[in-house]
Amino acid sequence: MDYQRILTKLIQKALVPGKVVVLLGARRTGKTFLVNQLIESVGEAACLLLNGEDMLVQQQLSQRSVTNYKQLVAGYKYLIIDEAQKLPDAGLILKLMVDGLKGIRILATGSSIFDLNNKLGEPLTGRKTEFRLFPLAQLEYAQYEDALSRQKLLDDKLVFGCYPEVSNLRTIKQKQDYLRELTSAYLYKDILALENLRNADKIFSLLKLVAWQVGHEVSLEELGRNLQMSKNTVERYLDLLTKVFILFKVEGYSRNLRKEIVKTKRWYFHDNGIRNAIVANFTTFTQRDDAGLLWENYLASERLKVLHYQRIHANNYFWRTHDRQEIDWVEERAGKLFGYEFKLNNNKVKAPKAWREAYPDAKFSVVNKGNFESFVFKK
Repeated sequence: MDYQRILTKLIQKALVPGKVVVLLGARRTGKTFLVNQLIESVGEAACLLLNGEDMLVQQQLSQRSVTNYKQLVAGYKYLIIDEAQKLPDAGLILKLMVDGLKGIRILATGSSIFDLNNKLGEPLTGRKTEFRLFPLAQLEYAQYEDALSRQKLLDDKLVFGCYPEVSNLRTIKQKQDYLRELTSAYLYKDILALENLRNADKIFSLLKLVAWQVGHEVSLEELGRNLQMSKNTVERYLDLLTKVFILFKVEGYSRNLRKEIVKTKRWYFHDNGIRNAIVANFTTFTQRDDAGLLWENYLASERLKVLHYQRIHANNYFWRTHDRQEIDWVEERAGKLFGYEFKLNNNKVKAPKAWREAYPDAKFSVVNKGNFESFVFKK
């Protein structure tokens, strides 16, 4: 089943002369499919599609002159460069195109945020609009799901995640095999290859430890002791895992440093299926002892998609005091504070006393399986 990606229309609107649109995302989140949707919507004849991994393309673009690029894009309205991070001096090439080619609309895609940003950052300052493509969002599943089927399919997403290809596979074994292969591709192709890391086993071990601590504060010192690595090495590996879209971090929120915890961080996976592949557990959701953990990870990752795709600017945190009063997810947006507690069941939960006293004007609500739709669809 092919889903209309939300970013297709957003990117088409953002594609204007004088700007480069940069599309970043993990492998197999559907960047190529999105590009094809875009080409179909604007007309194939109007688009020049280049692959940055192609040696001939690299040679052609390495001749950095406006004359060369004008000849290349003559007759086209759109220039799309897939895997743009593979181009030597990609940022300088795109800067020259933006400045020298009047009327051309440019889209550059890439699978690795740190590789692209290192090459595009400074040359394209003020000249780019950036989007991130995640695994399928509930906003996109809504094209084919009604409220009843959504609840039935939810448990499957909590275990196998939301990668586009997973949604098209029919059997449990097919989904398991796909996620195992995808997890391997993540680590070896993106991290080990790009950073020339030799300790593949350390990366796997680190991910396993983080996978069991989703929703809890993670101590870098403790991780280092368990893995026999320095705190700085652990921090570097976690940073790399963030930059290739496997993990994302949430920091503690505080306006009162004496009572509230801010030094530690919580880590989440961008996709439940990847997390479950790492711990080698695809047991049915209703039979799991880590169901609450999976529910929290799912809601956190879906919320990121909502905020990004709807272009809502928000700062995300967790909140906890030293006497263990806590809130799973805090958003600071439009000058207001919103607290969300993640619960599987429809239990009535009040905001912690310390939260109410410290932030009397803040909003608070519980997100559970009965009302989660508003949390993963809109503000």
